[in-house]
Amino acid sequence: MKKLFNKMNDTANVVAIKAVMLKERSKEVLSNNRGEGTVSQAITILISVVLGALLLAGLYLLFDEVVLPTLTERIQEMFDYQG
Repeated sequence: MKKLFNKMNDTANVVAIKAVMLKERSKEVLSNNRGEGTVSQAITILISVVLGALLLAGLYLLFDEVVLPTLTERIQEMFDYQG
């Protein structure tokens, strides 16, 4: 029975030490105000916006020149059916 209590006490001590270490590490990370990573995030957002705009422009040109005239032609053929 004494071994069980000792093991439980050791486990509780390990958990308490890990909790204190986590608290200290969290405090250090949250108090850090160096701005590290802000520039890389801004560049990533800028690149994604530019790529999105290019993709949208490409789709617009594709639909405007290829899909819509073909679609209009097919709809007119469908309704001009002489049977």
